[in-house]
Amino acid sequence: MSLDSFVTLGRSGLRVSPFCLGAMTFGEDHGWGATAAESEAMIAEYLDRGGNFIDTANIYTNGHSEKIIGDFFAGQNARRDRTVIGTKFFCNLHEGDPNGGGGGRKAMIHQCEDSLRRLQTDYIDIYWLHNWDRTAPIEETLRALDDLVTAGKIRYIGFSDIPAWKAAEAQTVAHFRGWSPVIAMQLEYSLLERTVEGELIPMAQELGMGVMPWSPLKGGFLSGKYSRKNADSVDSKRAALMGGGPSEADYDVIEAVNAVAADQDVSPASVALAWVRSRQGVTSTLIGARRMEQFRENLAALDVTLTPAQIASLDEVSEPALNFPAHYNTHLAPTLAFAGATVDGQPSEVSPLLKGNSARY
Repeated sequence: MSLDSFVTLGRSGLRVSPFCLGAMTFGEDHGWGATAAESEAMIAEYLDRGGNFIDTANIYTNGHSEKIIGDFFAGQNARRDRTVIGTKFFCNLHEGDPNGGGGGRKAMIHQCEDSLRRLQTDYIDIYWLHNWDRTAPIEETLRALDDLVTAGKIRYIGFSDIPAWKAAEAQTVAHFRGWSPVIAMQLEYSLLERTVEGELIPMAQELGMGVMPWSPLKGGFLSGKYSRKNADSVDSKRAALMGGGPSEADYDVIEAVNAVAADQDVSPASVALAWVRSRQGVTSTLIGARRMEQFRENLAALDVTLTPAQIASLDEVSEPALNFPAHYNTHLAPTLAFAGATVDGQPSEVSPLLKGNSARY
């Protein structure tokens, strides 16, 4: 597979690369990240290799990430038009201003205008609600987004890190009001974070939203740098960002990834990314890097295909405990509904409640 093996994002007409270039690391304003020159070099290589999808947010390096992208495309109108650029709103960059962030109309339009200015573009291809604003009616957020689509300032709408029930409500409201729908969901998803399989991914598949995993390497835990042997030398700054180093259960998964990487003669990062890319519902995976070497290593995952046995071993060691009723619906409900029959290629067992009591009354 290559970056120009384009895929359709959700229930839309938008075609994007299977790996999206994440720009959270663009700029050193937070004390880490890539310089502007390094960031522009990654953009150039990504585009030269056929990629067409870049993701940023107003909060990334306090707006510097957007500016770096805008500076790169300045004066390159044709190249910009061939690129799908997404940015996010919600986060407040104006200390003390209650309307500087969130999902209200005033805040959103202000944030959109600021992002357009920093990106030096007339339109944003995907405008993402970065989180759920509990204080703003979802109808207000959706209508304001639809107005921005009508005004030509944004092309499509996406959600990031929104609860499944709220995203489902929003999509239903948009459908019945005739407003622009949500075409994609950004979710944290990796071998070390699979709980989204309970509600969020099934919801997205059912309602026409493409799934875009972020942090597929779990903040570097699955990059190959971590093992039980070097647990004491974990980068303290990185560990602080992640809320601590890997747990014992995390190390079980890390070791399984490292073993598959050794079998394939590829990097652990490539294995972790290939696993995410293979998951049901996933459309385009966000990848980011602080250095060109990391970036190229991540792109190498496009050439990695895991065997069914390798996928099964990774699935088993990383199996999550899902909230009710996910496990119930997946494992018990088919036995109750299908009573040993095979439906849609999936066999079921006969429920113990039924054995010996079939149609007795």
